[in-house]
Amino acid sequence: MKKNLLSIVILALLIVNLVLTSIMMFSVTSTNKKTGAVVADIASILKLELGTEEEQESTAVSMEDTAFHDMESELTIMLAKDPLDEEAKEHFVMVQVSLSMDTTNKDYKTYGESINDNQIAGVMQEVFGKYTADEVQPRSEDIKEEILAEIQKLYNSEFIYKVTFSKLVVQ
Repeated sequence: MKKNLLSIVILALLIVNLVLTSIMMFSVTSTNKKTGAVVADIASILKLELGTEEEQESTAVSMEDTAFHDMESELTIMLAKDPLDEEAKEHFVMVQVSLSMDTTNKDYKTYGESINDNQIAGVMQEVFGKYTADEVQPRSEDIKEEILAEIQKLYNSEFIYKVTFSKLVVQ
């Protein structure tokens, strides 16, 4: 008799568990849909969408039309000291840079074959010199964009469209 009573209690608990799980799933699913809608609304207000696929394809440069310029030497650049730490040690970044160039751009024929590594190194030192050792790794994409903007301003052209760090070591 005790075994039957124990089986009935287990069955009752199993049914209660199933009912509570079903209720929880329905409530979580509806909440998840509402949260997704709110995030989509916020993203549209902030204009975080990257654009349609057609826009992305038109701005992308194909691999056939891309030339690369790898800087011959690895640069060692001194970083800014942390202003909050009075006893901060000097930190350096060692970086190897590669530039992606659009061969279909009209300025590529003028500047593409004669890129001066010393000018690029100067831009790199100027940009990296603004950042502390703690900021370099998490903000590497921002640094790349800033370097790209400075190089494009240097040549007064957009034939260089991407900066890549093939090696980035912070010491």
